Amino acid sequence: MPSTVATTELASELRVSLMRLARRLRAERPDAGLTLTQLSVLGTLDRHGGMTLGELAAHEKVRPPSMTRTTAALEERGLITRVSSAADRRRVLIEISVDGLALLREDRKRREAWLAGRFEQLTADERALLHAVAPLLDRLAQS
Repeated sequence: MPSTVATTELASELRVSLMRLARRLRAERPDAGLTLTQLSVLGTLDRHGGMTLGELAAHEKVRPPSMTRTTAALEERGLITRVSSAADRRRVLIEISVDGLALLREDRKRREAWLAGRFEQLTADERALLHAVAPLLDRLAQS
């Protein structure tokens, strides 16, 4: 079993490496004038489908008034739409628009292309190792 010192050192090294990678991936973003929160909301709507404002706020771990401001800015730019639920017309769902989906896909495409290019500089064994570690990193992020 690794010592506490070794575990702490690993945590520190991994934190720094992940911060650098995240910063570099953010630099690959086209300047669409969106905040990270707004991009996160678009990603959530793409992955999970339409949600009420309250559901979206809970998912993004922000308060409803903050989500109201975020969605208002996205709606103003035509990146989301509000539609009445088919099951309950009083319930309003927020959905990603065609323009929002196009922006999100372009953002992902650009950053994934950069990352894929970086992977080409690695050996096959290094790429295999990253492939094996990716689910573990995802699991850490879920905790």
